[in-house]
Amino acid sequence: MQASQNTITIDGREIPFTAGQTIMDAALAAEVYIPHLCHYPGLPPSGNCRLCVVEIGNRSAAACITQAAAGQEIRNNTSELNAARKALTQMLFVEGNHICPSCEKTGNCKLQAMGYYLGMLEDHFPYFYQRRETDASHPDILLDRSRCILCDLCVRASREVDGKNVFAIAGRGTEAHLIVNSPTGKLADSTMETTDLAATICPVGAILIKEQGYRVPIGQRIYDQHTIRDIGLQEHATKKQEEK
Repeated sequence: MQASQNTITIDGREIPFTAGQTIMDAALAAEVYIPHLCHYPGLPPSGNCRLCVVEIGNRSAAACITQAAAGQEIRNNTSELNAARKALTQMLFVEGNHICPSCEKTGNCKLQAMGYYLGMLEDHFPYFYQRRETDASHPDILLDRSRCILCDLCVRASREVDGKNVFAIAGRGTEAHLIVNSPTGKLADSTMETTDLAATICPVGAILIKEQGYRVPIGQRIYDQHTIRDIGLQEHATKKQEEK
């Protein structure tokens, strides 16, 4: 496909895009960061987390599922949008068991890193304290639903990359939860393996490889060294290199 000469404008900066490209992908290709948790290069977008909502003219839209169109005037890095993103991040924290000092994912957690990036200093909302099932049946993988943020990255990774369809989201609203597509509903009876993308793509601590805890010391982990903005741009650039 030949590159289009069409452009969009993000916070006053002119950004080129190709036909069929989303605002998110066009922005990341130009090294313009739009906050996100459920977007992952190479996977179909879902628009679940809503952190990437931007303003296009007088309307709002999720950048990961909205196609770029010539002449769009987009606002992304504004105080109002970042305040809304911080509130959404606070909601994600209180809806599950995200107690960072006691979580093995600390320092590697995108939700935690997003909180730092947006200047989140307190939870603001009361905790839900929902009871969600933990599945430790698999010999190598732990599923802790209390930390799941329903981004459905594991669902898409298992279906689109691993070719296994291990996970799905069931229920609606506050009843929504992650399920395992196996005869018993247990991870042990699925075809999931530690080499699957779905086993490592979780942005929080909902899916963990057993017997791997703290191999990388706290203080030397991904987001101890880099911001989520840096890693988000790096992920996109790495995927583009792999596609060449």
